[in-house]
Amino acid sequence: MVRRVVTRRRLIASLGAFGLIPQLAGADEYIDLDWKDLVPKGQTIVPPMLQGLIDHDQAPLSNQQPQSTGVRTDLNGQIVRLPGFIVPIEYSGTGVTAFILVPFVGACVHVPPPPPNQLVFVTTQEPYESSGMFEPVNVIGMFGVSSMSTQLADIAYALSADRIEPFKS
Repeated sequence: MVRRVVTRRRLIASLGAFGLIPQLAGADEYIDLDWKDLVPKGQTIVPPMLQGLIDHDQAPLSNQQPQSTGVRTDLNGQIVRLPGFIVPIEYSGTGVTAFILVPFVGACVHVPPPPPNQLVFVTTQEPYESSGMFEPVNVIGMFGVSSMSTQLADIAYALSADRIEPFKS
């Protein structure tokens, strides 16, 4: 008989993926990610300062979104912490329940969106009382590839948030 050793992280990831224990995924064990970590090796990131060099009188900003050629599937099911800025999508009462996490202020609204592999669609069961548009936050939860399209941009990743907190480095 083969015995498989299941680590706590793998158990949480497996059970969290099926929605069985989402509250445990917010535990203190997570992988700290930076935005450059979301881009596969060999790809370059368009620097935010260059993304701002656009003509705002042209077509909608979503039409100016650069393409991305890959995603990091090895991060699927991992519990991560990712800093970023909130672009609200859905509310419940006064709290945000779905938003796009973006790497810099103005992404998706004032400047063209970054490539899809630099955007994360975040959902949370507990509405987050945001202090306003573009609030800097740390989001901790289950991460994975999830191609979707919104009115603002195409998005390559999703994160089921167990904890959202004001940004702390």
